[in-house]
Amino acid sequence: MFLRREGYPEEGELVFCTVTKIQYHAVSVHIDEYDKPGLIHISEVSPGRIRNIRDYVIEGKKIVCKVIRVNPDRGHIDLSIRRVNDSQRRSKTEAVKQEQKAEKIILVLAERLKKPAEALYNEIAPLIMREYLWLYQAFEDVVENNASLEKLGIRRELARQLGELIREKIKPKKVEIITKIMIKSYDENGLEVVKQAFEKAKEVEPWVRVNYLGGGAYRMVITAKDYKKAEHILKQIQNRMTDFIEEKKGEIIFKRQEK
Repeated sequence: MFLRREGYPEEGELVFCTVTKIQYHAVSVHIDEYDKPGLIHISEVSPGRIRNIRDYVIEGKKIVCKVIRVNPDRGHIDLSIRRVNDSQRRSKTEAVKQEQKAEKIILVLAERLKKPAEALYNEIAPLIMREYLWLYQAFEDVVENNASLEKLGIRRELARQLGELIREKIKPKKVEIITKIMIKSYDENGLEVVKQAFEKAKEVEPWVRVNYLGGGAYRMVITAKDYKKAEHILKQIQNRMTDFIEEKKGEIIFKRQEK
């Protein structure tokens, strides 16, 4: 990774590290983001008694640690593995993976422009990181909210080229809500009533997907930018379809499904 943060990490911060040396009583690491050494005492590797520290860490392995003490005067950074829970570990690891994806976008752009990748990164990243913690956050903002790279200080033509590549490589986030719908119609034109009911749904969301499951049951998939929007669409569809089916003296039931 090209990413290098200035100064020292803060106490309580999660950092991505590479194990460099394993000793009897401690583990030495390189804190990748800050390009600084750190130390994990054996008591901070895992709860309980540790007989062999190598059962928990391997030289060269990437690990997520929590910063517990920082002494800039002495250049000491004390870290912990055991104080990082599974959720924090997954979250930090995912953030690093996303940042690697963002850096790869810059690598591709550098190849297209026939420029050294690190030089291009050093031109772009400091400007972005005045407003964002991660490059990937800015790139997502470009995709999701049409954020302006030029307003961050990136020169116009470079901002245009980078923006086009970002939109090519990163797709907008989408969430799905799946609902099973059971309909009973006692009308002599029951199939037409059901068809009209789903037309009511498409009036709310034209891109809603519907599949027939058999026995009067249907599978509806609603796709949206986030769950709040998807839930709002589902509520509107439920209201319109229910009003229509009940007006036709039929019955309708909505049941949420797991993916």
